[in-house]
Amino acid sequence: MLTTTVDIPTSDGVADASLTRPDGEGPFPAVLLFMDAFGPRPRLVEMAERIAARGYLVLTPHLFYRGGRAPLFDLARLGEADQRGALFAKIAPLAQALTPEAISRDTAAYTDFLAARDDVRPGPVAITGYCLGGTNALRAIEAHPDRIAAIASFHGGHLVTDAPDSPHLGVASIIGEVYFGHADADQSATPEQIATLEKALDAAGVRYRSEVYAGAHHGFTMADTPMFDEQATERHWAALFDLLDRTLPVS
Repeated sequence: MLTTTVDIPTSDGVADASLTRPDGEGPFPAVLLFMDAFGPRPRLVEMAERIAARGYLVLTPHLFYRGGRAPLFDLARLGEADQRGALFAKIAPLAQALTPEAISRDTAAYTDFLAARDDVRPGPVAITGYCLGGTNALRAIEAHPDRIAAIASFHGGHLVTDAPDSPHLGVASIIGEVYFGHADADQSATPEQIATLEKALDAAGVRYRSEVYAGAHHGFTMADTPMFDEQATERHWAALFDLLDRTLPVS
């Protein structure tokens, strides 16, 4: 497989992204990989390659492109817990700029980009998202239900808030399938918030699975951070590929 850098025109500028293409001529079903808060880096390429190995073309957009091209941060000491506070201070304003309207516009641009490629199979795509990318994946399928067959959100944060535009309040528009792999004891996804999310999904008749990964911390899929949990990460792969095999099969 081959990973290259591509630029995607959006209504707010140009989003840089990595494109991981399987071997062969295609056309391939497409998966969007929505990054965690630390942004594009080798770990995300590794994850995209694992998905591409199953026959999917994977686009990993830099969700913080409004702040400049990646890398925006020095991640050399990402594995050191005492460095995370300063890093999050830089990340916060970029994350706050990802309003529901911005996510909707960006998702339209990403799916338009994929639809225009000869090596992408026509039809809806899937999204797998991590941390804030998981929350954005939910926003994306709510905004574009006809373009997205399924989403998976892993250790997604703030899926339920007190705001009038809380992500859980928009689930009624979803026509695809959704999966949530929650981290255990996650302050951004408490048991009460998870229950509220599930109640909203049930009321809307959405096809979904929502699971708590016991003992796993927020960020458990990211092997370049102290939060990495190998067992939980392998469980995440099994859940993701089960979802993709059913909702966006390669053949």
